[in-house]
Amino acid sequence: MLEGWDDEQLLAALGEAVKAREAVPEWFVETGKNAYAWHNIDAELAQLTYDSRADAGQMAVARSETASIRALTFTSPHLSIELEVADGSLLGQVVPPQAGTLEAHTKSGMITSPVDEAGFFALKPIPASPFLLRFRATDGASVMTGWITL
Repeated sequence: MLEGWDDEQLLAALGEAVKAREAVPEWFVETGKNAYAWHNIDAELAQLTYDSRADAGQMAVARSETASIRALTFTSPHLSIELEVADGSLLGQVVPPQAGTLEAHTKSGMITSPVDEAGFFALKPIPASPFLLRFRATDGASVMTGWITL
């Protein structure tokens, strides 16, 4: 319990918070969500299809130590972004290989990295807060991941 608050004060404050949330018209919330969706309408969404941390629990029976590198794969209908988290950087490859730019968007800004013709990239430093990745191919195609927390 919050210091100095009794149960009735806490319940009253929670009730006010619920009323404040309900005071925002539903059409307003939906309009905001739709506006955000149109902001990135040209980008395909790449879903997380592999995370080595999730597999570590299954592999614990087979080995006694875990790998120091974390691997993630994000897949969209047209390409995949393979990512390794190690030694203060994000290393990866776009598959099938193609040149472009990779952006890591955080609430405080953006880090960019060129993607070479073999699809390789390196982002430094690793974002400390949640981030999303957006790959922009030289041909104009764009693929974006959901928010990632490492």
